[in-house]
Amino acid sequence: MSWSAEIEEIHRRRRMAEECGGAEAVARHRAEGKLTVRERIARLLDAGSFQEVGKLAGHARYDGSGRLTAFTPHPYVAGIGKIDGRPVAVGGEDYTIKGGAGSGSGRRKGGQGGFIEDLAARYRVPLVNLIDGVGGSVESIERRGHTTFPGAGQDGFERSVELLGLVPVVSAVMGTAAGGPSGRAMLSHWTIMVKGSSQIFAAGPPVVERAYGKKVGKDELGGAQMAVDTAGTIDNAADDEEDCLRQVRRFLSYLPTNVWELPPQTRCDDPVDRCEDALADIVPKSARQPYDMRRLIGLVADRDSVFEIQPTFGRAVITCFARLGGTVVGVIANNPTHGGVIDVKAARKQTHFTELCDTFNVPIVFLADVPGFQIGMESEAAGMLRIGMQGRFLGMQLTVPVYTVVVRKCYGMAGGSTVDRAGLNFKIAWPSAEWGSLPIEGGVKAAFRREIEAAPDPALREREIEAEMKQLASPFRTAEAFAVEDLIDPRETRPYLCRFLEAAWPGMRTRLGPKGRVGVRP
Repeated sequence: MSWSAEIEEIHRRRRMAEECGGAEAVARHRAEGKLTVRERIARLLDAGSFQEVGKLAGHARYDGSGRLTAFTPHPYVAGIGKIDGRPVAVGGEDYTIKGGAGSGSGRRKGGQGGFIEDLAARYRVPLVNLIDGVGGSVESIERRGHTTFPGAGQDGFERSVELLGLVPVVSAVMGTAAGGPSGRAMLSHWTIMVKGSSQIFAAGPPVVERAYGKKVGKDELGGAQMAVDTAGTIDNAADDEEDCLRQVRRFLSYLPTNVWELPPQTRCDDPVDRCEDALADIVPKSARQPYDMRRLIGLVADRDSVFEIQPTFGRAVITCFARLGGTVVGVIANNPTHGGVIDVKAARKQTHFTELCDTFNVPIVFLADVPGFQIGMESEAAGMLRIGMQGRFLGMQLTVPVYTVVVRKCYGMAGGSTVDRAGLNFKIAWPSAEWGSLPIEGGVKAAFRREIEAAPDPALREREIEAEMKQLASPFRTAEAFAVEDLIDPRETRPYLCRFLEAAWPGMRTRLGPKGRVGVRP
């Protein structure tokens, strides 16, 4: 006796699942420039590596003899696969089926908790969420016959929160995300959305209009300009879906599979001892003149290894992954073209990236040129001190090696947030460096006010005191006292850092695992 009929039925139902929401729904979806969830997964993963789970889940209808007459697949596709040969868990809503809304089944494949998150946690592999769903609907009340208490049912975020301390979690917003899916996107280490075809918000335009009597468009409310550039809700933006999926692959290439591993090291064809002459004069003599910090990073890092995080948000700080001699590092650099002054957005960005690096065992390199925290009425009203000191609080609990390279300015509490107080307190500086509690130009006027006012020529006396202070503030004086660990030729920055990163690697292997952080963040 053969099971061929039953086996054929399995394959028949698989083919039905691959039709997604049907030809018409798929055509409408593609007409908007979008890939189906199955196409997205195929382009994200290594070719042929996807093993789907739950392909036969869905709503079926049968005739009187028990023969299947119609089948609507579950509006979520999930499974395992590989990216660059490493295992990952992946799942995403199928928008062609009821807008990707939850199916209401007893056990969920994913989207709002469920099997795929459990798998990522148990197997200790990265999770990629391809978000394209509208979350809950009031229609579900009629189906259930009652309302549910928020966060009390199977759509809780317990597993999502747990995953943030175990494995890399990436969320790509591929369409309109509201409600639960938008909240789940936030419970990620890195997020990305597609310009023009993706939006994210707590509630959509109809709800906003009902609450405030104001009509607003989807893009205006939660498009890339709002979510990425203004609010920093989403980290990066992609030009199209193909670019989005490429960026997801690249982001994961810098991180280990889980917190019990070190980041992957790659073969480096860029000489470790490369010294770029351009670094000798990249910093202008005038302290007020800006320069290109991104170019500086590119001259020090392995060629073509820089991947920037949140490039359009908090622009006073540049945060990026890069490699030095094939070793992954997280670079936090002040951006002099935007003043380098730490405002609220830059502080949020820096703190989040610092925590990301520490969680996944990525050494941190600070390229400091920071005049201090932003001051003034607007800054104080935005809570600059509290948000700024969150970074200082976190810095005291770092476990990864931290290298501070003072390129030019390093002043005040913001400057102190670039220093490894939890570790070696290891600082090196360029000859262009200057530091202190506050810049001499403003500090002299405050500290010597009475002497300056009493002088026959107050302006002359102020300049004289400034000149005296500048002599004492020379980085050579600090290096003589070993109060800065080294003063280096800027061209030596790359080989210097590469040598210390190589030396730190054995010790990093002894500090793997989840990072417990104590206390209450300010």
